[in-house]
Amino acid sequence: MGMSGVRSGVLSGVLGITLAIAWAGSVLSAQARDELVEKGSKLFRQCQSCHQVGPKARHAVGPYLNNIFGRRAGTLEGFRYSDAMEQAGQGGLVWDETALARFIGDPSGTVKGTRMKFRGLTAEPDQKALVAFIRQHSPGPSNIPETPPTAPVHASAGDPDLPEHILSIAGDPAYGEYLSSECVTCHQASGEDKGIPSITSWPARRFVAVMHAYRSKHRENPVMRSVAASLTDEEIASLAVYFETLE
Repeated sequence: MGMSGVRSGVLSGVLGITLAIAWAGSVLSAQARDELVEKGSKLFRQCQSCHQVGPKARHAVGPYLNNIFGRRAGTLEGFRYSDAMEQAGQGGLVWDETALARFIGDPSGTVKGTRMKFRGLTAEPDQKALVAFIRQHSPGPSNIPETPPTAPVHASAGDPDLPEHILSIAGDPAYGEYLSSECVTCHQASGEDKGIPSITSWPARRFVAVMHAYRSKHRENPVMRSVAASLTDEEIASLAVYFETLE
């Protein structure tokens, strides 16, 4: 499995407003999906000593797990995999729900010779929950677009009003650039639209309003909710002023 800061060869993503999790032909309701992801987030605590996920994820004992879905095993740049994991990838192992659940259930049995010293989650419901949680950090083509590809994302009438002291936080554009690596895995820093609306040249206040709407769950996208929840007010402000300066 994989985890770090800057990604290459990552499956281009389309963020989803409902992000239904399909498993064995079934599609979960929004409530059931949220409950499954919540359970998975608790199970992930068993993984945190080796793996990271989220906007600030970096390689640790194990690789970071952002954008793992659709990636061939043992290929994430910047991490030194075991020979066994690299050979598994060369043999055709690509991480999807089924492959990841199988590996989570029996790491050493799935990839013989792996360095991962985790005994595995034998209960299928636990495997599904953990996979569902990790899936939130790997947006991809299976997700439903939040808006038509050419439509810009605006702070909407349903977004909560923010107090002036939040909107007026002075962000640091240099820090925003540092934080932006997670954003530009999906949103193009060049402003090019490849199925995900551009966020370059957005007015900073609009950016802040949208991110806080995701954080307060007034907007539905679970990936963006997770990203927004992981950022401080100052970090959101820094990202906002950084993207505002891009053309």
